Amino acid sequence: MTAVESRPVGVTGTTPAHRPFGARVGAFVALTKPRIIELLLITTVPVMFLAKQGVPDPLLVLWVVVGGFMSAGGANALNMYIDRDIDAVMSRTERRPLVTGMVSPREALVFGISLGVISTLWLGLLVNWLASGLALTALLFYIFVYTLGLKRRTAQNIVWGGIAGCMPVFVGWAAVTDSVSWSALVLFLVIFFWTPPHTWVLSMKVREDYAKAGVPMLPVVKGNLVVARQIIAYSWVMVAVSLALWPLAHTSWLYPVSAVLLGGFWLKEAHALHGRAKAGMVGAKLKEMRLFHWSITYLTLLFVVVAVDPFVK
Repeated sequence: MTAVESRPVGVTGTTPAHRPFGARVGAFVALTKPRIIELLLITTVPVMFLAKQGVPDPLLVLWVVVGGFMSAGGANALNMYIDRDIDAVMSRTERRPLVTGMVSPREALVFGISLGVISTLWLGLLVNWLASGLALTALLFYIFVYTLGLKRRTAQNIVWGGIAGCMPVFVGWAAVTDSVSWSALVLFLVIFFWTPPHTWVLSMKVREDYAKAGVPMLPVVKGNLVVARQIIAYSWVMVAVSLALWPLAHTSWLYPVSAVLLGGFWLKEAHALHGRAKAGMVGAKLKEMRLFHWSITYLTLLFVVVAVDPFVK
C-alpha cells in the first residue's frame, strides 16, 4: 500500500448529522481557496486600469471580479476533488473539507463544475466572450494540464502548470478592450516567471509533506542549492521582463522606477537564499519563507503601480 493509499479520505468520520449549516457553508467557501483567488484578482483588476488608461466602468469591474472568483473557485474545487487522496496525507492540507468529510466528493465535483459553467456564462453575457473564453481556458488548463497531467509526474509541474495563474491578466485586458495586447503579454510573462520561485520556496518549507504524498516538486527531487539556483535564474528573467512594460505600454516614470526597486529587493532576497543554501543551512536557518512572503508583497505592489501609473502621466 502506498503512502497516498494508507490514509482514507474523511478521516475524522464526519457524518451528515455532524455537519452544521454554518460549517458547511464555510467548507464550500474553503473549496474555492479564497486566499489564492485574492492573488488572482490582484493581477486582474489593475490590468483593467492600464487597459483603460484610467478608471474602468465600476460595474464592469464588479462583473469581472465576481466572474473571476467563480471561475477560479470552480477550478480550485475541482482540484481539491482530484487531489483529495494526497491532501489526506499532507499535514498542510489534512483539514481541507473533502479530507474531513465536511463536503462529499460528489458535492465538490458538482460544486466545481457548476461554478465553472456559471462563471463562463456570467463573463460571456455580462463582460464579453473573449474574456469568458480566456477564463474557461485557465480553468481547463489548471484541471487537465496541471492537476491531472503534470502535478504528480514531473518536477516541472508548476513551471508549465502555472500558466493557468497567468491568464487573469488576459481576462482583465480583454474585459476592457475585447482584445489582448503586447502589454498584457508582458504582465502574463511576469507572473509566469514569478510563479516557480514563489512556489518552490514554499515547497522547500514543506518538502517532507510533498515527498510523503509522492508529488515530485523540485525541492523534493533536487537539493536546496539546485532549487536556489533555479530561483535566481527565474528571478532575473522576471525582473528583466517586468521592465519591458515601460516602452510597450508607454508608462510614466513611476512604473520603471518601482519595478527596479521592487525587483532589486527581490533579487537581494533570492541571492541571500542562495547564499544560505550554498553554506548548507537547513531548517529555520534557511529562512526560505522570507522570499515567499516577499513574493506576495512584490506582486501586489507591482500591480498596484500598474493601476496607479495611468494617473501619473
